[in-house]
Amino acid sequence: VQLQASGGGLVQAGGSLSLSCTVSANGVTIFDMGWYRQAPGKERELVALIYKNGLTTYSDSVKGRFTISRDNAENTQALRMNSLKPEDTAVYYCNALIFGGARTLSYWGKGTLVTVSS
Repeated sequence: VQLQASGGGLVQAGGSLSLSCTVSANGVTIFDMGWYRQAPGKERELVALIYKNGLTTYSDSVKGRFTISRDNAENTQALRMNSLKPEDTAVYYCNALIFGGARTLSYWGKGTLVTVSS
């Protein structure tokens, strides 16, 4: 199982960016998918989560600005980030809870850096 994230970059405050993440795996069931971020000197935190049935949850800091989505047929998830703020600067990680081989494990993609300039 591999998760490949893309879409980070540099943007000015108030701008937008989209992140995407593809799960490469065969014969598995993907449950929760989510995005986490880690700013310099801080712990990794949950940004947004989307369940297999499409229900979503967001951290208070991004609610109303970020939108998470997924395509179950393509095993992908995306994060649309609007009205970006300098405090959104962080390395963003995609995550997926995947059942395969008789067990459920949490998988992480390599991070993608998002930098928001003021």
